[in-house]
Amino acid sequence: MAEKQHYMTLDGKAKIENELNELKTVRRKEVVENIKIARDFGDLSENAEYDAAKEEQAMVEGRIAQLEEMLRNAVIIKDDVADNSMVAIGKTVTFFIQEDNENETYTIVGGAEADPFTGKISNESPIAKALLGRTVGDVVNVQTPGGDMVVEIKEIK
Repeated sequence: MAEKQHYMTLDGKAKIENELNELKTVRRKEVVENIKIARDFGDLSENAEYDAAKEEQAMVEGRIAQLEEMLRNAVIIKDDVADNSMVAIGKTVTFFIQEDNENETYTIVGGAEADPFTGKISNESPIAKALLGRTVGDVVNVQTPGGDMVVEIKEIK
């Protein structure tokens, strides 16, 4: 089975690389030290500090594996400023929501960089999936968990 591709910008890739480096060089050592200290508290079968330290180690190692997999399967989003004719990953889209009578603007990014509060939505979100491949003027029915909404694409940057 093919591994999932992770779309990201160069900035997003750099952030992931920095987090991975921090986890490997700093957090890993801190967790190992916490485990050593917890061992000194005595009987490991009833040692809550040891259990907590081992649990923290598992979370750090899991996150390292996740980040390594993301980087291994990274697809860098190229900033093609010349072609704003179609909604694509890396593009900023302004659309009019008919039900709310208001405009919304989002940049479509890979899941690793998604942050709706800063206007970045994942290419796997219902809105992005519905908009990808569309052009200015298209009226699109978006199926969301909260119900369907009809939007009209106003601008692609």
